[in-house]
Amino acid sequence: MIRLFHISDVHFGLEDTAALAWVAECVARERPDAVAITGDLTMRARHREFAAAAAWIHSLGVPVTVEVGNHDLPYFNLAERFLDPYRRFRALQGAVDQGIALPGLAIVPLKTTARAQLRLNWSRGHVSERSLSTCLAALDALAPGTRALVACHHPLVETGTRGKALTRGGSRALAALAQRGVLGVLSGHVHDAFDIMHPTANGPVRMIGAGTLSQRLRATPAGFNELIVDGSELTVKVRHEASAPANR
Repeated sequence: MIRLFHISDVHFGLEDTAALAWVAECVARERPDAVAITGDLTMRARHREFAAAAAWIHSLGVPVTVEVGNHDLPYFNLAERFLDPYRRFRALQGAVDQGIALPGLAIVPLKTTARAQLRLNWSRGHVSERSLSTCLAALDALAPGTRALVACHHPLVETGTRGKALTRGGSRALAALAQRGVLGVLSGHVHDAFDIMHPTANGPVRMIGAGTLSQRLRATPAGFNELIVDGSELTVKVRHEASAPANR
């Protein structure tokens, strides 16, 4: 049995310090096998925000894997955004991502961010052919019998939450992931948790979203997901800070 904590949208720069302290206490007390973070560690991808994120992640003392979110690309420095948009995130990832090795389970990334898009709102999700091919190749290379969770930032299709992702290429990606029989697709972005089965032409895929640990709340209090993987069974429990009002 493997236990994971799935968190997302911490938004250092506008983080909820009480929620972060609560999560750190949960990690210290319960010692999950790993923590998976599905993007938006920062608010504006500032160096000081990444430094704060790295310090908090190191303080957890358990293996951590981190995926990129749209807020983790430079916001003010347009030259860097277009020429090397993932430089700051790569530095953070290199410092904290521990290449998690879990018995019989892999967490495989799928990039859903883009430096620019042919629409006004660049925060929306986008699964490029290259990103999907990279993810599928990683899944196909897994040892026989290894179960897989795919980790991305944006929900690949809409899930009924107040926040929207409007991910281009998401339906195509879900259909391809259904062919690989993944246990689930982990994401964030919309700041409210969800757990749904989405139908595709190749069968259903489970989509699991974590809420936020920032002050940017929507319909629910700050929280995270606890995932239990037992063979081919995946159990998800949404956990909220007991003392946190919905609009602290």
